[in-house]
Amino acid sequence: MHCPFCTHVDTRVIDSRLLGEGDQIRRRRECVSCKARFTTYETAELSLPRIIKSDGRRETFNEDKLRSGFLKALEKRPVAMERVESAINDVKRQIRESGEREIDSVRIGELVMDALRNLDQVAYVRFASVYRSFEDVKAFLEEIERLENELPPDLREQQLDLLQAEKAKKPS
Repeated sequence: MHCPFCTHVDTRVIDSRLLGEGDQIRRRRECVSCKARFTTYETAELSLPRIIKSDGRRETFNEDKLRSGFLKALEKRPVAMERVESAINDVKRQIRESGEREIDSVRIGELVMDALRNLDQVAYVRFASVYRSFEDVKAFLEEIERLENELPPDLREQQLDLLQAEKAKKPS
């Protein structure tokens, strides 16, 4: 690797350490010419399939778009960023494991909705309302009722009741 200071062609590694979950290596390097030290980071370059948009266009996978979709749905929700990052990594893993060279954006949307369903019901409904283009309040209520009925009991206990405020307002 070239030295970023003097551009000499030879540097040596002084120290290497794993970072995060072991998917990145931090290396301390020293230039053999000017003795300057600097840090490099090494990660595996894994190719993700191209995305087929609903209008037929193809584009490269963009992790920033994936993250943005999660963060918009989870805005002002009490979900830890480490859980969000874990969900994003899980979606990317599922995409990679599909083995496909191209994948429909619809499939990615479904993977995101599955991940959000397990993270936060409100975020799931937010994302689904945009993704599925709900036309009226009835469509919202149907999705909420379906979600409440399909959610496993252990996850249901971790979530806030979506219709709790409405139930409290209705006279008995």
